[in-house]
Amino acid sequence: MKILKEYEKIAGKEQIEQLRIKAEPLKDKHILCINSTSHGGGVAEMLNSSIVLFNLLDIDFGWRTLHGSSDFFNVTKGIHNSLQGESMKLTRKKKNIYYDTNKMFSIFTHVDHDMVIVHDPQPLPLIDFYEKKQPWICRFHMDLSYPDMSIWRYIRSFVNKYDHFVVSKEEYKKRLDVPQSIMYPAIDPLSPKNRPVNDRTVRKMLEENDIDRSIPIITQISRFDKWKDPTGVIKIFEKVRRKEKCQLALIGSFSVDDPEGQKIFEKTERMKQESRYGDNIKLMLNTTDVMVNCMQKESAVVIQKSLREGFGLVVSEALFKGTPVVASNVGGIPFQVLNGMNGFLRDPNDIEGFSACILKLLRDEKLRNEMGRRGKLHVTNNFLVTRLMIDWMNLISNYLLPAKNAR
Repeated sequence: MKILKEYEKIAGKEQIEQLRIKAEPLKDKHILCINSTSHGGGVAEMLNSSIVLFNLLDIDFGWRTLHGSSDFFNVTKGIHNSLQGESMKLTRKKKNIYYDTNKMFSIFTHVDHDMVIVHDPQPLPLIDFYEKKQPWICRFHMDLSYPDMSIWRYIRSFVNKYDHFVVSKEEYKKRLDVPQSIMYPAIDPLSPKNRPVNDRTVRKMLEENDIDRSIPIITQISRFDKWKDPTGVIKIFEKVRRKEKCQLALIGSFSVDDPEGQKIFEKTERMKQESRYGDNIKLMLNTTDVMVNCMQKESAVVIQKSLREGFGLVVSEALFKGTPVVASNVGGIPFQVLNGMNGFLRDPNDIEGFSACILKLLRDEKLRNEMGRRGKLHVTNNFLVTRLMIDWMNLISNYLLPAKNAR
C-alpha cells in the first residue's frame, strides 16, 4: 500500500480511494491477460504497470505472451497493417500459420481463470481451443477507422466469439454480435520512463549519448514502423533546420512481433545519411527508459507524425513532462493534444504545417512553457494508469460480480 500512497500524490486521494473500493469485491478473482510481447510498445508497458498494481490490490492478475515463429509474426504484422487500412492477401497458408500457432500455444497454456483478456489480433484465435467456462474479453489497440474489409471479416469471425470488445475510440467500433466499449490507454507516472528526473541525471544521460543541450532538441519517440513515418519526420526537420539551428532525435526500438522494424530503420538511416543536415540527426535504438524520460523532458518540442495511430501513449508521456507536442490529427492523438492549448495538430501529410508549428514553438519560450503546463495537467487528469485500472475494474465487475456489487 506504500506504493499506492505514491500514486495518490499524483492522481489524487479520490481516485486512489475509488481503486480500493472497486478492488474490494474483486479480491481473489483470477484474471489472465494474453498478448504477443513482453516489451516494446504501449500494450506491454501498460500491462507491466497495471498488473503489478492489480496484484497489490489482491486481484490475482496473470500474464502470458504468445510464442510464435518469424512466419507467424510476418502474418500478424500484415493483419495489423491491413486493419489500419493497408491491403493484404490472406492466403490459406497464412491463415493456417496464424491459426495453428495459436493452437500450439494453447497446448501449453492452461486457462482455468475467472476471466481472460486477449490483447490485439495475434492471440485472437485462442478462444477456439478451450472449453469456454468464463468471460473472454478482446481488447484491440490499433486504429480500426478504415480496415481492409476482407481481413476485418476474417478477424470478426473470431471477435464475435468473445463476450466483449474494447477499443480506444468511438470510430473504431464495428458491427458485431457482442457488446463494445471504449477505454483510453494510460501511462504510469511512477515508471522509470515517467517519474521525475533531476537535472544532473538529464545532463549525464545526454552527454553519454552525444546530445548537445545548448541546441534546441526536437524528438520523436516511436517504434521504427511505417505508420510512425520517421522519414517524414526528417523531411519536416530539414525545413525547420533551414530557418533555425536545432537537432533531431529519432528514438525507437524493435518489437518481437514486428518483423518490419529493421527495414524501416535502415530506410531512415539512409535518409539521414543523404540529408544535408544529417550531422544534426541522431538515430537511437533500444535506449533505456530513463534516457527516453530525459529526452522528453529536455526537448523543446516532441513530434508525433503518425499516419495511423491507435492512441499513441508517447504523446501523453511527453505532455506529462511539460513538453508541447506537434502531432498528426489521427487516431487517439486528438484526445491528448488539444490543438492550440498544449500543442498543435496537423494533417499527417502537411509538412509545411508541421514545420511552421515547430518553428513557432522554438521561437517562443513563453508559449512552450504555457503549453507544457497545460499538457501536464491534461494528462494528470485523464491518462494515468490509476484511471485505466478503474475502467478495467468497472468492466470486470459487470461480468464477475452480482449486479448489486458491481459499481
